Amino acid sequence: MKANPVFSLYVPTKLLFGCGEIKKLSSEQLPGKKALVVISSGTSMRKYGYLEKVLAQLKLNDVETVVYDKILPNPIKEHVMEAAAICREQKCDFVVGLGGGSSIDSAKSIAVMACNEGDYWDYVSGGSGKGRPVTKALPIIAIPTTAGTGTEMDPWTVITHETAQEKIGFGCQLTFPILSIVDPELMLSIPPRLTAYQGFDAFFHAAEGFIANCATPVSDLYALEAIRLIYKYLPVAVADGRNLKARAKVALASTLAGMVESTSNCTSEHSLEHAMSAYYPQLPHGAGLISISEAYFETFRLDCTKRYMKMAEVMLQRKSNRASDFIDALISLQKECGVRDMKLSEFGVRPEDFPKFLQNARETMGGLFTLDPRPITDEEVLNIFEKSYR
Repeated sequence: MKANPVFSLYVPTKLLFGCGEIKKLSSEQLPGKKALVVISSGTSMRKYGYLEKVLAQLKLNDVETVVYDKILPNPIKEHVMEAAAICREQKCDFVVGLGGGSSIDSAKSIAVMACNEGDYWDYVSGGSGKGRPVTKALPIIAIPTTAGTGTEMDPWTVITHETAQEKIGFGCQLTFPILSIVDPELMLSIPPRLTAYQGFDAFFHAAEGFIANCATPVSDLYALEAIRLIYKYLPVAVADGRNLKARAKVALASTLAGMVESTSNCTSEHSLEHAMSAYYPQLPHGAGLISISEAYFETFRLDCTKRYMKMAEVMLQRKSNRASDFIDALISLQKECGVRDMKLSEFGVRPEDFPKFLQNARETMGGLFTLDPRPITDEEVLNIFEKSYR
């Protein structure tokens, strides 16, 4: 960050945060009378009653609903286009994303394509996307049931073009949710491994945003508090998923990290992971980030000494005298959350994939490389993959 920063702040989302806040969906002023509710293809939204609860609150608010339930963990363009067509046919006024980041991201993309012609990739920048401007979109409401992406407080949506094997982040002012309800009581059913994956995603949003060359004084405040909360409470939430205090603290950290994404940005660590899961969609995003994180942050250790020390200080709650304290604390957090043994090979990744990961990351999410603390070389990227592989 420059000594005399110049920055702007625009986060137009109304946030309702806290246990039981989902009930306010019945009394909030909503942007229409018919909603497309977007959920995953899994069973959890129905099994734990989250969908029923949201539909009931919308009904109390005199809102009709249509449910779209095909979203995958790494959401794909085909489903965005299909749901957008349903949205138009049913004459829905707004879109509700309920679930993890995949459902909320999809809701954002569906909201765009419900109002625009052509193919979703016509509007995406990077890879084979055409980068056309988005001039209209339906209003979006975000209701996360996981703590990780922070997508409820930023404009970004990540969708995979399944045939081109391109996984690209995209967003504009129109893809900010107009309302986000973060209720930690909706997060108690997440299993330990997924709790860890999702929590680390939030951690890296904050840590990358803190070292990014576009960081601002405001994003720094959000980032450091998110990092502090995750280091203290994520291991507790992993060990005891019913601990509501820990769930609430990690949920707050995720939301703050989403604010980092609106006031700073990710760096190329996310580009590298998107490239991996574009080819291996069974690889959870958080798992991919965890796998490459030690080697990735080690690459910039000498370029961000003071920033690494600051992150270490909020994690360890003591004075830091060396940048490697942050790397050590990161490894310690991975061990406490039971994800230190992550193996990319378990998800089918092979060493011969590394060159195509590099090329894909540069071509599809190359913009994030410009936000790194310094330019990273192709050799360094390949070295990150090699050091991370087991």
